[in-house]
Amino acid sequence: MATLTDYLKLHFIVFLWGFTAILGLLVKIPAIEMVLYRTMVAALGMGALIIISQKTFHLPARSFVPLLVTGFVVAAHWITFFLSARVSNASVSLVGIATGSLWASIIEPIMNKRKMQFYEVFLGLLVIAGLYIIFAFDFNYPLGLALGVLSGFLSALFFAFNQRLGKTVGTYQITFYEMASACIASAVFLLLYAYIIEPQHVIQLNASLTDWICILILGLVCSVYAFSVGVNLMKRLSVFFIQLTLNLEPVYGIILAVLLFRKSETMNLQFYLGTLLILLAVASYPVLKRKFNPGQSVPLQ
Repeated sequence: MATLTDYLKLHFIVFLWGFTAILGLLVKIPAIEMVLYRTMVAALGMGALIIISQKTFHLPARSFVPLLVTGFVVAAHWITFFLSARVSNASVSLVGIATGSLWASIIEPIMNKRKMQFYEVFLGLLVIAGLYIIFAFDFNYPLGLALGVLSGFLSALFFAFNQRLGKTVGTYQITFYEMASACIASAVFLLLYAYIIEPQHVIQLNASLTDWICILILGLVCSVYAFSVGVNLMKRLSVFFIQLTLNLEPVYGIILAVLLFRKSETMNLQFYLGTLLILLAVASYPVLKRKFNPGQSVPLQ
């Protein structure tokens, strides 16, 4: 049964993930190289945590391949998200990734072999409408939109995979092996990209001190800590509810950017209308779930 503490933890890690957008702006090396370093730092940090806390690296044999596959999905999710922003703009990529809650409303029932709930699809569409209003959607970037939507799909997919893995594998082990797998996947993709997909791309692994500071925060705080907490929460919260709440990430990111960079302009009416729709969707989910699925546990507000 989910508790109020679980709900607050979820919002805190979403807040941290909103901070990744700011850190990403400060890192100067290309997106793929950044994901490679981020996953490497996360894997090493998680490995050190397992040793310090005297946990085990042991896994059930049948869980190794699913963890490997999920790690590749995590890498693909991060790479497609950052590439989406690079080939279009942040608004297009964020609107694309917002489709994650809609994808979750389709993926979770299939994986759990349950009937799809109409209100989950409706709330997913409501979130997309809210982000549409906030970010003034631009249809001039079809490739950026496609990559963003793919990133949203991959996000919902790896959360669904992790919910199932969390039933038999420890949180530390899931995070370590998935980050290690994501690092390997990022390295493979970087080589394919540089030598086959885009031969003109020059691999840039010489990160500056500022890059490393941001990458360490991304890897240790926004990945190891947040990812571990997120995996643990999946044991008590539904994939759809987590994915729905994750749509507050861009909202938190914008608020943080205003506070940290002290931009002179204030938020316009579009921001408040979009935020209201997103908050309405998040707040409505437990109410609707109690009404239509009274036998299932619901996270507390």
